[in-house]
Amino acid sequence: MTQAPLKSAQTLLVLGIETSCDETAAAVVSRDSDGRGRILSNVVRSQFDAHKIYGGVVPEIAARAHTVCLDEIVAAALQDAGVSLHDVDGVAAACGPGLIGGLIVGAISAKALALAADKPFLAINHLEAHALTCGLTDGVTPPYLMLLVSGGHTQLLLVEGVGRYQRLATTVDDALGEAFDKTAKLIGLPMPGGPAVERAALKGDPKRFKFPRPMLGRDDPNFSFAGLKTAVRHAALPLSPLSAQDVADLSASFQAAVCDSVCDRVGRAMARVIEGLPVASPRKFVVAGGVAANKVLRTALVGVAEDYGFSCHAPPLELCTDNGAMIAWAGAERMALGYRDGWDARVHPRWPLDPDAAPAVGAGVKA
Repeated sequence: MTQAPLKSAQTLLVLGIETSCDETAAAVVSRDSDGRGRILSNVVRSQFDAHKIYGGVVPEIAARAHTVCLDEIVAAALQDAGVSLHDVDGVAAACGPGLIGGLIVGAISAKALALAADKPFLAINHLEAHALTCGLTDGVTPPYLMLLVSGGHTQLLLVEGVGRYQRLATTVDDALGEAFDKTAKLIGLPMPGGPAVERAALKGDPKRFKFPRPMLGRDDPNFSFAGLKTAVRHAALPLSPLSAQDVADLSASFQAAVCDSVCDRVGRAMARVIEGLPVASPRKFVVAGGVAANKVLRTALVGVAEDYGFSCHAPPLELCTDNGAMIAWAGAERMALGYRDGWDARVHPRWPLDPDAAPAVGAGVKA
């Protein structure tokens, strides 16, 4: 019996490697000539247990853990996809932004694999991978407005195409994921903070504490979360030791304030985008990054999008957090446009999508 060909001449198979923080991940995706994508494998190993006693990610521990298990993760991704290294058309790795030790492990490993198999290497911006994920899962193509919400970044960007981004707004202090983590630690919840706060909030009263809605009503669509985090601290200290209900109510009230603030900021950005769109142009909105897994926030953003006439798209929950599939897909998208990277490609602890954007006052490296 003749076996069906693994791929057509126009299909791209890309192996993606993600080691930018505390997940070791590898995946294989395919991209058809018409731009449709498919995940053939997606293997992720968390380092949560190695870091939890420290209350956060320890860079040196993270880098060593990547070194120990990355070969095994890559082998599993290839096996799950039913392909060999020689079957893939390119090898992609997250080369920033992130923890430099982990980035080096992933980049060097990917280069070695690509060199050994005589395949192109692709250095991927981790933020671009988040930005393009909905193209893989939902077939969403640029241009679109994107809210990127993660542990290190909170930005609104116009995604004009692969490699072309215009930053409309940023946080001027804490990223939203950072605010979730710090709030969780403050009220005694375990890491990772975002999911812990979301779970606790299910049993809480979102109206018990009157927390501020940072930047609400401001004309510019920038974000701020430091004051909200401080308000949680001031509310929690007089109640110490906190009861389970105190924790739930603080979580629910914090989450409600976050949703109100983020939705207001996104609405401001949508209004600006509409002003610049030709009549009858499709209005598309994408939310991506680890905090996009928060179901309450996702639901609230769907409502805002409807109010402004935008379709709303978000990756599946398992693809909001760090994974190899998004890296592989970004690599496939770049390969389809003819991009390749040299063996001297560097890693970048900081790598903004729009390096020409004007500095936001107070934003620092969060921009």
